Amino acid sequence: MSEEYRLLDSGHLMKLEQVGPFRLVRPALNAFWAPSLPKKEWDAADGVFIRNSSGGGRWEWRTAHPESWQVRWGGFELMVKPTGFGHLGFFAEQFRNWQFFSEWLKKQGSGVQALNLFAYSGVGSMAMARGGAKVCHLDAAKGMIEWGRHNLTLNKSLSDDRIRWITDDVMKFVRREVRRGSKYNLIALDPPTFGRGSSGQVWKIEEDLPVLLDLCRQITDTSRPFCIELSCHSPGFTPIVLTRLLRQVFGADGSISAVEMSIPESTGRELPAGISARLLGGC
Repeated sequence: MSEEYRLLDSGHLMKLEQVGPFRLVRPALNAFWAPSLPKKEWDAADGVFIRNSSGGGRWEWRTAHPESWQVRWGGFELMVKPTGFGHLGFFAEQFRNWQFFSEWLKKQGSGVQALNLFAYSGVGSMAMARGGAKVCHLDAAKGMIEWGRHNLTLNKSLSDDRIRWITDDVMKFVRREVRRGSKYNLIALDPPTFGRGSSGQVWKIEEDLPVLLDLCRQITDTSRPFCIELSCHSPGFTPIVLTRLLRQVFGADGSISAVEMSIPESTGRELPAGISARLLGGC
């Protein structure tokens, strides 16, 4: 079995992570405090990501490493492949949402349909499939779809016919689903601040998120219990903001809870990493 991911420490706007056999240092731009572990622990890192002003950056490696390797986190086997943006291929703070997807869907019985938008490398989709749903996984990047398919092969208890993999622009796809009359019991979306679709369409969260949420409302199956899971890492999108957006679109139908996502540290503390708002409604 592969080694676990662990967040060892954070501070001085950085985080220290044990990612399987490799110790990495990456930016954590809200870690304004001082690190808890001594400097020698940080100096033992195998790789450090140096961020530049445009949001990208470069890796500085102190030890030999493969292009990719495998770790276990949130109950899943995952391929790690450090990118030029400092990403590893999964967002560790989402693990509580993955747990919720599996547990909630198992309670809904047969025939449940789930839609995962901006779905990245497929961990949320695998959690939905583990809960018994038929899942539609959508991302604008073909490389992410391939990454997700590979992650699925690492988790052999999951059937490969539970997830439909689609490369497309989110807005275009959801508008087509509205026209088709498609319905979903669980819709999860983790939109970026800015992005481009599969054909160069521009996404701006402050303009497009309310429109997308309204489209999601139109494809939500309100005849039985339903869930909308909206997570976000964009500055200014607080728990109150996400709650008000969901209430604006869905009205009084359903209860909403919003929390700060976080990653548990080996120090016993938590590193905050974005916001998640959950609407539960239906019968």
